[in-house]
Formats: sequence, structure tokens, C-alpha cells
Amino acid sequence: MSLTPRQLNRATLDRQLLLRREPLNAADAVRRIVAVQAQEAASPYIALWNRLAGFDAADLDAAFADRAVVKASLMRITLHAVHAEDYPEFHNAMWRTLRAARLGDSRFTSSGLSTADADALLPHLAAFTVRPRTVTEVEDLLAARLGERKRGVWWALRTFAPLHHTPTGGPWSFGAWSSFVAAPAKPEPAEEDTSVQRLLLRYLQAFGPASMRDFAQFTMLRRPVAAQALRALADRVEERQGPGGETLFDVAGASLPAEDTVAPPRLLPMWDSTLLAYSDRSRIIPQDYRALVIRRNGDVLPALLVDGYVAGVWRPAEGGIEATAFHRLDEGTWEGLAAEARALVAFLADREPAVYRRYAHWWAKHLPGAEVRLLPG
Repeated sequence: MSLTPRQLNRATLDRQLLLRREPLNAADAVRRIVAVQAQEAASPYIALWNRLAGFDAADLDAAFADRAVVKASLMRITLHAVHAEDYPEFHNAMWRTLRAARLGDSRFTSSGLSTADADALLPHLAAFTVRPRTVTEVEDLLAARLGERKRGVWWALRTFAPLHHTPTGGPWSFGAWSSFVAAPAKPEPAEEDTSVQRLLLRYLQAFGPASMRDFAQFTMLRRPVAAQALRALADRVEERQGPGGETLFDVAGASLPAEDTVAPPRLLPMWDSTLLAYSDRSRIIPQDYRALVIRRNGDVLPALLVDGYVAGVWRPAEGGIEATAFHRLDEGTWEGLAAEARALVAFLADREPAVYRRYAHWWAKHLPGAEVRLLPG
């Protein structure tokens, strides 16, 4: 029997800890949900606030400081926060894609260096970043090695070299100026194919059931690479039939919540992983709302989640949270969102009450809301 769209929605919410707040620490939660997109420093914190009972931001501060959770360029060539034990496999699986995306770009090729030249810099970069280094320090090192400053070289290396961003302060551990440290070397790095298999299995644990198109979207790995990994996993993965007869894959024996499982309201952060983990984003975002939430330049606005689906967007405002609903909501739903807003305002108060304020231009360009309310903090 085919799974329904609503069953898939509830499966995602369950595995992403969005059906109920769980009593986990920050590092364990990040491991459970696999990867938290982290272009905006606040987003991993707000992502965990949505998912964990009694979440204390200091817990994630400590996880970043101790490198139990690390921030690095990984899936989709974007910044993610992942568990430190997952990083080596994830980076090994993504390395070829990360490298090709940068060394084939005109911003690097215009430097006049070859890919071999870039690769030759990696051991020097690794040795130099055994302790945290600023961008200026790294650029000075590269200039000394090359005999001159060449634009685009550090831009490429910082994406595919095994580097972690190190906390630099600010309300969310990472400030405007980046610092980098070498990832710990693995004594015996896994084969790339093995790492892709493990990444696929972890993806299905956190986002399954899903299609190969979904996994390719989540990672930007080529489909033949994903298909090879799927074949190698054999009986560790099982097929399920999705809506319209689409073939989906899941971890063998994984359970699925009932489609009538209650989904509480949530105020998701910018770039929440649930909104970007699938080729078919209607699992979470109604088709009519996709362009309102995922903007053409790649910005993904902080979203209202109602009954498991995106129903609007939110932003901090004087006195609370301004919620823009794309369709009319009943009073009971508004009461649930208001309770979330009060808790979120309290959470942000000691850190950054006006979080995401530099994205206010999206509201100035008119968001077609059916209803806009200020939810008091």
C-alpha cells in the first residue's frame, strides 16, 4: 500500500524531533537529526530550541567550544553543524563534490593555479591550522607559499579542505569574522564509497522514507553515486511505495507514526533542514507557498509550522513576534503559536532579541499574508 503525503510529513516531523520536544543534550540531538544548516549563526540554536525540552543555549555553546558539534562546509556546499563523530564520514563523502564545485569555478581558475597546485597547499594548510587561525593569517600563509596573493585560492580551499569553523564569540558562538582549525586526522580514512553509504544511511534515519532524488537534493551528490551506495547497503535499506507509486527508501524496520498524529505548532529558524532535505518540498511546504519561503537567492525565511506544514513566516518585532500567515488560521491555532512566541521571545532575550533583522527587506517587498498578528512576548 502506498504511503500518503501526510504519513511522509509525520515521518519527517517524528525523526526531526518536531512532534514533541525531547530531553536530549545538544550534541545528541544534532546527531539524531543528522545536520543543522548553519549559514546564520542563530539557526542551529533556534532549531534545537524547537526540538528539545528545556533547551539551554549554553549547552550548544559548550558543544561548539569542545568540538562535540562542529561547523563546516558539507552538504549542498553550505555550512552545517554536525556531530563531531559524523564529520569525517560526511566530509569524506562530500569531498569530491566540494572540491569540484570550487576548483572548476572561475573564481579559482582565474588565479592561474591548477588543481594540483591547490592540492599541494593542503598539507601546509593543515599544519598551519593545528590551532585556530583567522582568515587574514591563512591568507598570509598562502601568499607566502605562492609568492603573491592570488584571489580565489582561499575561497576554494576553505570549502573543501578538512577545516572546522571555530567559535569567535557573539551571541551565537560565531561572529562576523571567521576562524578556522584543522579537523582531526583519521588514522585510516574510510573509502569514499563507504562514506557515501554511511551518509545515505544517516540521511534515511533522519529524513526517510525518501527517494534517491531527495538524497541527491540534500547532498548535491550525483545520482549514480547515490544509486551505487543504495545497492551496496542491500538489506539495511528497504523499499516503500510513496504517493503516485514513487519508490522510496528507508532504514530497514523503521516505524512510521500514524498520519493523524497531532503535530504541534513551531517557529522554525531560517534554513531549517526539514525545508531543504527533499527534492519534493511539498512534504513540508505547500506548493503555493514555496516561493514565498524559499527565495530566489537561496534565503529560506523563518517559518510558521501549523499541523506539520508551513503556513507562514515570522520575525521578531517590538513587543513580540510578528507572524504572517499565508492563509487564515483558527483561534486555537493562533493560541498555540502565541505560546510558542512567548517562549521564543524569552529564549532570544539574553542573546539577540532582533535575530534575523538583516533579512527585513523580504517583508518590505510584500509578503501576501492573509493575516498578520503580533504575538506578544
